[in-house]
Amino acid sequence: MFRRRRPLVRAAMVGGAGYYAGKKMQEGREQDQPEEEQAQPEEEQADQPAGGMSNDMIDQLGKLGQLHEQGVLTDAEFDEQKQKLLQGT
Repeated sequence: MFRRRRPLVRAAMVGGAGYYAGKKMQEGREQDQPEEEQAQPEEEQADQPAGGMSNDMIDQLGKLGQLHEQGVLTDAEFDEQKQKLLQGT
């Protein structure tokens, strides 16, 4: 009865020890990196607007939306201008 349990317990101990060692190695790598490199991706995300669009493009789309709501642009004209803005032409 105990012979069957020993391989399972041994495997659990080896797996647990491997997990713990890997976790400690990762923590050591994170500590070795300068703080500037760790903070850099957060700063880059803050500078980029949602969807990879520039602030100017967002403003232009907003203006197009207002013109469409006011009835100045038809649905077809609005869709055409929106596609031009999104494609960058």
